[in-house]
Amino acid sequence: MDRKLVEVKGLKKYYPVTAGLLSRHIADVKAVDGVSFHIAEGETLGLVGESGCGKSTLGRTMLRLEEPTSGSICYRGEDITGWDRKELKALRKEMQMIFQDPQSSLDPRMTIGDSIGEALLVHGMKNERERLELVAQLLKQVGLEPEHADRYPHEFSGGQKQRIGIARALAVNPKLIVADEPVSALDVSVQAQILNLMMDLQHSLGLAFLFIAHDLAVIGHVSNRIAVMYLGQIVEMADKAELLCHPLHPYTEALLSAVPVPDPHLERKRIVLQGEVPSPLKPPPGCRFHTRCPRGSKGCSEAEPELAELKPGHFVACHEPG
Repeated sequence: MDRKLVEVKGLKKYYPVTAGLLSRHIADVKAVDGVSFHIAEGETLGLVGESGCGKSTLGRTMLRLEEPTSGSICYRGEDITGWDRKELKALRKEMQMIFQDPQSSLDPRMTIGDSIGEALLVHGMKNERERLELVAQLLKQVGLEPEHADRYPHEFSGGQKQRIGIARALAVNPKLIVADEPVSALDVSVQAQILNLMMDLQHSLGLAFLFIAHDLAVIGHVSNRIAVMYLGQIVEMADKAELLCHPLHPYTEALLSAVPVPDPHLERKRIVLQGEVPSPLKPPPGCRFHTRCPRGSKGCSEAEPELAELKPGHFVACHEPG
């Protein structure tokens, strides 16, 4: 059995809503509401769902970039949920993030070499020559040239900027990387290059990824397991092949029906969901998907389904699984 690198249990992240002169607390935006999963060493867990479902917030909370409302986050068996800033600083070397927009994640006033080397300086590499040598190695590792270190972000294309973001994440030799939609802002041809680079780096360095995306085709290309998220909760989770071939949740079925088939002679029956995604400020009672579910029953609006293992390694939260 693969060793668990990180394990999340019952994680919640609520944002308070206030009103009035006294900023009275009147409600909560339930961005992440009771999520549990684990990532093994060297594994990629793909996290997929519509925009606004809480994917990015989950990734940031898992890294303690956002403070969790409740729940636990264990890294290598140790609960890091209550760690202070000093303890977290050492942990940052183990857990890094690649951001969605490579442009805004880079400081336009800093050279690429300074941006990548900043983390090395923060974590104790005071020798400038050593830093420059390592930055040159990192640039070559992600398909760029060492002389690019003296250039500024505006001199690079979107794909090159994302390669720089990957190099910066790799600088401190992490074991886990949260990739927050790292290819959604790139052209399709460049997307393939970045995805293949990340997979090559994973195999050569033994990295584990939480790969966040809204595109199931991308998730299916890079992941070992896939978790499907809807309105702050995971509704289905299984091995890639099992989930893509035998989805049990109607939301997963709808997402899969939107993935293009790479054969002009084949047609996939599209499942079009009716209505809008409910607000995380006031999610519907019972199953959160029941307001849009094509096969919901009366009980779906009364009781919230638990994420249960219906097949070995295949978890689903649904009263009427397929």
